[in-house]
Amino acid sequence: MSTREQILGRIRRALADVPREEAPGGGPAGHGYLRVHGERNPGQSADLLAGNLADYRAIVHRTTSEELPLRLAALLAARGTRSVVVPAGLPEGWLAEAKDVERVADTATSTPYELDAVDSVVTGCAVAIAETGTIVLDAGPDQGRRRITLVPDHHVVVVRVPEQVVDSVPQALERLDPARPLTWISGPSATSDIELDRVEGVHGPRTLEVVLVTA
Repeated sequence: MSTREQILGRIRRALADVPREEAPGGGPAGHGYLRVHGERNPGQSADLLAGNLADYRAIVHRTTSEELPLRLAALLAARGTRSVVVPAGLPEGWLAEAKDVERVADTATSTPYELDAVDSVVTGCAVAIAETGTIVLDAGPDQGRRRITLVPDHHVVVVRVPEQVVDSVPQALERLDPARPLTWISGPSATSDIELDRVEGVHGPRTLEVVLVTA
């Protein structure tokens, strides 16, 4: 018996007790996945998001829309930021209090070397997923090109609560356009070698700060 025949035989045996309507060619089999794990109000979803982000070593802040400019200015000052990449559609008032920080425009001609010389980047987001502690960017006007959030070492992302927070991945997918360049972020960039030594900043920013903003 050839290897091919052995494999096909194992597949036939594994499918022997599958109902005909679920067998190959009979249509998709139902999986019964839960769309959301548990019931939460908007405040509880925001708390879960904050907790999961912190577990991934992101630094989480909470503020109001009125206090956001001062909070962003304070975060940049604490970091010692002298220059910040600004997406073209970032709300003008967000960085109004960061008066001593040079604004670097997000342009198609920016090179990785030029972006690496910038201290920080501030963006909005498309959606945030509470159950997984994930921030999703879709290159919207307040987020800019993907590379501006991957090259600078410090990324500050603003999440509007509750309108941009969902509980689960299925809920997030309903809001996202698969034709857009999606970047899924769960904490700062990190990797581990075979010895499990964690190294941060290899594939993106070493420091991720998330500001949850309520009205």
